[in-house]
Amino acid sequence: MNNELTPAAAVEFDAGYLATAELDARFYLDHVMAMVGVDGLVEALAQPFLLAKIDQHAAAVRESLVAAGKPLGPLSLAGYARSVIAVHQRHGRPLPTPDSVNWAEADWTVLRLVAVCHLADDADAF
Repeated sequence: MNNELTPAAAVEFDAGYLATAELDARFYLDHVMAMVGVDGLVEALAQPFLLAKIDQHAAAVRESLVAAGKPLGPLSLAGYARSVIAVHQRHGRPLPTPDSVNWAEADWTVLRLVAVCHLADDADAF
């Protein structure tokens, strides 16, 4: 038996992967912002009850990410938004659009996505 160290197999490292993943995350968050975030945040500035609901959802999102050991950045926020949207779609519900949301009665999914947009805006994740 030979005790010499064998060189490790050459592993190709793509230095652009994280940058690409982060750009993809930022693009996804931008899409969510266009879907409900812009209108939701504008509406929240005009209606304090809505802002309070969004703040509560943002706190829950933040707590969830911190508990999972994830930083509050584009990758984790986009992943969270993807999960919310995936569950929404699995239940056979259409994705919200700015025209389809009644802000006085916005559902959990819409409030959660607007909260993600609010956090993403605070974290410069766009």
